[in-house]
Amino acid sequence: MTNHIKWANALSTRPSLEAAVEEVVERASLSLQASADLAVVFISSAFSSEYTRLMPLLQEILSVPVLIGCGGGGVIGVNRQGEVQEVEGEPGLSLSLMSLPGVNVRAFHILPEALPDLDSAPDGWVDLIGVLPQAQPQFILLADPFSSSINDLVQGLDFAYPGSIKVGGLASGTSVGGSSGLFCNYRLHREGTVGVALSGNIVLETIVAQGCRPIGQPYRVTEGERNVVMELEEQTSEDFAVCGKSRKPLEALRDLIQTLNEEDRMLAQNALFVGVARDEFKQDLEQGDFLIRSLLGVDPRAGAIAIGDRVRPGQRIQFHLRDAHASAEDLEMLLKRHQKQTPSDPAAAGALMFSCMGRGEGLYGCPDFDSRLFRRYLKDIPVGGFFCNGEIGPVAGSTFLHGYTSVFGICRQP
Repeated sequence: MTNHIKWANALSTRPSLEAAVEEVVERASLSLQASADLAVVFISSAFSSEYTRLMPLLQEILSVPVLIGCGGGGVIGVNRQGEVQEVEGEPGLSLSLMSLPGVNVRAFHILPEALPDLDSAPDGWVDLIGVLPQAQPQFILLADPFSSSINDLVQGLDFAYPGSIKVGGLASGTSVGGSSGLFCNYRLHREGTVGVALSGNIVLETIVAQGCRPIGQPYRVTEGERNVVMELEEQTSEDFAVCGKSRKPLEALRDLIQTLNEEDRMLAQNALFVGVARDEFKQDLEQGDFLIRSLLGVDPRAGAIAIGDRVRPGQRIQFHLRDAHASAEDLEMLLKRHQKQTPSDPAAAGALMFSCMGRGEGLYGCPDFDSRLFRRYLKDIPVGGFFCNGEIGPVAGSTFLHGYTSVFGICRQP
């Protein structure tokens, strides 16, 4: 008997749901060659009218005790040729099977009304999940974008399980307001969050590629309220305790745009973002140290800017640009960093990929970009995933909901 984690994935693009289910179960089971403890399934929204049929079909031929999954605008998996493939806007079914010896696997379905108050003690969250913090569980979370209170959930889980990794994504469809599908233990749910807590003989590592590159220099927020930045201070020295003159954010931004080349200036018109530094004490901020948030608007009279997150005085921010080139560069840099920092033994068993619907072929102009780049660095490991309406992953030790991001959860043994 082997006590190694084993992982297999199969992707089917057959237009008949029965045929797709048969293919992924047969290929993934054959590849795993062990009894599976967990199944993770992603179904493309091209099948949305058939979501109700997926669980009965799987239950008939799959004998895995725990299953979670959801619907997505596209799915990602390993095709018949052994290549990782991203299927967007077409019928697709991706099934990952995992044999997890020495791992406690606990699935859950949580409705927003069941969430404890954010001021309550960690015990409320622990009761909700049913796993003690001492077990140091790792979480995979799949949520409905409209009915899950996902920000409150990840905040509560960070509070109750500090240091535990949480990755996942929001179910997505093709039509706005179309009902999403969430799956937990062979049942279909239309709202809330489904997930699994994995504890014991397992490590989940993450790569969170937000797809942006910094421009200009970091500033310190000297005046801000809610999500509005009203005044900034330039950092004029390596010692970030020493700051320069105060400025209006809009004035600083206008000056910065003057220094950009023609291409970046064009890009700044519709792909400008704000990075909020997560580590208050890190002196030299680099790519990956920022939580990327949208620039929501400007107030020309007050010279203020509004961003898609709360800000407070003392925080450091830096303007960022996003395009296909920056996105590819960002992911490659993070993959190289991951390769340098992680031991090659034991090798990673498999990975889940949660990618924004705004990436993929629409961003890069060619298919399978992120997944193939990932496989170049983590060779031949099975990858399963989907295109999300929002991606869940950690930045500097706290979990956030992202946009335009690819989050990878890489699984290996301790």
